[in-house]
Amino acid sequence: MRFKTLVVTLVAFASFIPCVSHAQSTTDNPWMIRVRAVDLLFQNGQSGVASTENVKAKNQVIPELDISYFFTKNIAAELVLTYPQQVNITSGPGSSNAGKITALPPSLLLQYHFTDLGAFKPYVGAGVNYTIFGNRSNFPAYGNSIQIDQSSLGFVAQLGMDYMLDKNWGVNLDLKYATMSTNITTVSDGANIGKLTLNPWMPAVGVTYKF
Repeated sequence: MRFKTLVVTLVAFASFIPCVSHAQSTTDNPWMIRVRAVDLLFQNGQSGVASTENVKAKNQVIPELDISYFFTKNIAAELVLTYPQQVNITSGPGSSNAGKITALPPSLLLQYHFTDLGAFKPYVGAGVNYTIFGNRSNFPAYGNSIQIDQSSLGFVAQLGMDYMLDKNWGVNLDLKYATMSTNITTVSDGANIGKLTLNPWMPAVGVTYKF
């Protein structure tokens, strides 16, 4: 069921790629775009109140748009974008619904692409993730008396591959890991009462277009 959702999300999001009828050769244009369906797998480390209440972010599938710029044939920068995603938060032994927050998690990575393997083009990358949280105090299970930090800055690592079907189009497999955490505080005085460490693994499938 999760794989079916992944594919449906990919197809829907890929429909927004513009059709370029007169693309330049791959050596003439440094830009590449990808659309991916990402399975967001939170690791949910906890401390403080999170440990006692078993506060967790629920895994979900999200769409992703990636824009790459090649400085050389091997070195590129990639900007990873999506729209604000709703994240369901559960708590307690039975993992009952505690509330919903939003997360906007752009990342910027520097990549090395291996280009001497024909159509198969693996790459590695590393960079930073900056996640902006919204609806930060939307926790009805706690009487909306707690909230989370507004943002999280962390490291992100990446391993992936493109398989080019022709000079422009390809398919993409990608895996990222990001360090992501947020403090849980009281709404009344902002006292720190715990920490939720999300640290998601992000396996993805996608479509590549090289201009």
